[in-house]
Amino acid sequence: MLFFVSSSYGEGGAYSGFLSSEPIIPIPLVHQQNPLKANIGKLLYNDPRLSADNTVSCASCHRLELGGTDRLATSIGVKGAKGPVNAPTVFNSAFNFLFFWDGRAASLEAQIDGPIHNQHEMASSWPEILDKLKADKDLLLAIQQAYAEPLSEQVIKDAIASYEKTLITPNSPFDRYLRGDLAALGQRAKRGYKLFKSYGCSSCHQGVNVGGNMFERMGVVRDYFSERGNLTRADYGRYNVTGKEEHKFEFKVPSLRNIAETAPYFHDGSAQSLEAAVEVMAYYQLGRKIPPADQQAIVAFLHSLTGELPEDAK
Repeated sequence: MLFFVSSSYGEGGAYSGFLSSEPIIPIPLVHQQNPLKANIGKLLYNDPRLSADNTVSCASCHRLELGGTDRLATSIGVKGAKGPVNAPTVFNSAFNFLFFWDGRAASLEAQIDGPIHNQHEMASSWPEILDKLKADKDLLLAIQQAYAEPLSEQVIKDAIASYEKTLITPNSPFDRYLRGDLAALGQRAKRGYKLFKSYGCSSCHQGVNVGGNMFERMGVVRDYFSERGNLTRADYGRYNVTGKEEHKFEFKVPSLRNIAETAPYFHDGSAQSLEAAVEVMAYYQLGRKIPPADQQAIVAFLHSLTGELPEDAK
């Protein structure tokens, strides 16, 4: 198990390294978690007993070897049920300000209820899960050692969240560039980053997760959904949580960390490549078309956001 903690963040968590005035800041190099709790969380993350028919685990839709996703437009749950939205990556999810595309969960622990109860995902319940797991003597012993308390819904949530908080991918070429290694980026990626800022992409995609810290409407300038058609309930985004008209079609801005590894893109999984995603964002969010050379430079920059995987994800 590999654990990380920050050595480049000052008092209050402010980054104080080279190029600290940039809209993006590097992922902390270290992120500490209780190893006993995280190890239990890893077991539970990969445990299909959390689903009604013992076939789906957290890792089914968030596969570490596939960038923390399943690389499907929408995920497949119990009995082949198809989910309504694209599965976001689990990597660096600890840095998100809210969880799910519509932001309906306030913490990693709270978001676990979503897939557990969703009939298109795990279709289970806590009493059912606890009844299965209480027969696992090794698990119960590990929990007693780590928590000094018995198996419970709260323990399971805390353990899985503790493990997910270790799934951090620091030291991407772009992060090394921000820390002062100017040779870490090629010229095309450097140009792409300048374009990423000048086109306005960094107004939404910034911070440590290059996103994941605000909501934005899908289709700021042009109407994405009327042109795409086949409107679904999931397309209403944040509105499904708040019921406020102004929140219709708003979604949590996704992190761009490791984005080259997590196609297809958007909440509906409609963009099959980074090139397509950049084109769609430019057209619907900025109201313009980006020249091919600029598009390729931005894509090169996006590739530079791929970080180092934890040891057990390699």
